[in-house]
Amino acid sequence: MNILHVTAHLGGGVGKAHAALSAAMPTSLRRTYLLLEEPRDRRYADAIAESGAEVRFATGMEDVAAQAAGADIVQFEFWNHPRLYECLASEHLPLMRSVFWSHVSGLFRPVIDPRLFAAAHRFVFTTPASLALGKGLPDNVKARLSAIGSGFGFAAGAEPTPGGAPICYLGTADFVKMHPGFFDAIDAMRHDVQVAVWGAADPQGEVMARARAMRHSDRVVFMGQTDNPRAALTASRIFFYPLQPDHYGTAENALIEAMSLGLAPVVLANPAEQAIVSHGEDGLVAAAIEDCATMLDALLDDPDRCDDLGRAAAQRARDFAPEKSADALIRLWSDVAEEDKRKPDFAAIIGRMPLDWLRSTHGAGSVATLGSERAAKGTLTHFRAAFPDHPCWNDLVG
Repeated sequence: MNILHVTAHLGGGVGKAHAALSAAMPTSLRRTYLLLEEPRDRRYADAIAESGAEVRFATGMEDVAAQAAGADIVQFEFWNHPRLYECLASEHLPLMRSVFWSHVSGLFRPVIDPRLFAAAHRFVFTTPASLALGKGLPDNVKARLSAIGSGFGFAAGAEPTPGGAPICYLGTADFVKMHPGFFDAIDAMRHDVQVAVWGAADPQGEVMARARAMRHSDRVVFMGQTDNPRAALTASRIFFYPLQPDHYGTAENALIEAMSLGLAPVVLANPAEQAIVSHGEDGLVAAAIEDCATMLDALLDDPDRCDDLGRAAAQRARDFAPEKSADALIRLWSDVAEEDKRKPDFAAIIGRMPLDWLRSTHGAGSVATLGSERAAKGTLTHFRAAFPDHPCWNDLVG
């Protein structure tokens, strides 16, 4: 089969996922990755190319259309990126067999218009929690929905590195995803221990300000960004990963990586995390941030239980292997290849202008108030920066 992946870029979690998948794909597949913006970080793109796939930048929508016309399957790596929406709305899209692999859950903003489920040959989520979006849809549409994970652990566990903080967090050090009560939970603990926070944090941002305002600010140590998450994680025994209840994440790669290394996870009862961690079996799931301090103290009080949960977490993480996701994708592509190509009209669903595309990701909410003060991905600022001279912005009120 000839598989064309259309993606805004291959950075972050999407690039990491496909780098792992590419190593597990058979050489008989012809795979092309068409990037819609010039890559800034080529680590994962280079790894994918080394596996035998072609990786290149699309020169325009006509280039995308030409590549799509010759492919057996066109897989859109889907999230609320303005360049991807521009591509989906293109009038140049040819007859194709389309698969969407969604790297946002759709359970919260950014939302996914359910009409896309019927417009695509298949719509694949990266967390089974998102299958709830199919509730109430016709059976023939629900049959097109499935979940294939894109978050993978390390191949084998590791002994802890001595001298590290007993508790750590690794991920987005920003309240766009991290729960704002993170530091309150650390403050409320009985145990006076250090917690390592791995991730790039703005020195002048809200996260650092909340940390400085703690009663026990010495408990939190900001470690910065790491290029070696395995080494960072193995320095701790507990992975504290409380996220915003309406966060956009799905596969939660950092959580699965930590579990694969035998760390006992403590998470909140959000849909994506509950699809990974089972309370009391392979980690602890808190109903509210206020419960986290007690759970962390309990694990420190009982090292044997902490180790037992860590071992169970490592076993659970084996369910998230790139080989399993690669096999599932190949089976899905093989099924879709038996179906006829269709000329899609995604623009009829998402709109034909940048403001339409942005509104389609916000549901009933105002596009002017969500993240417009900074160029966070998928926000008004992001879309306006991608299409600064488009006249549609003249229609934006507020």
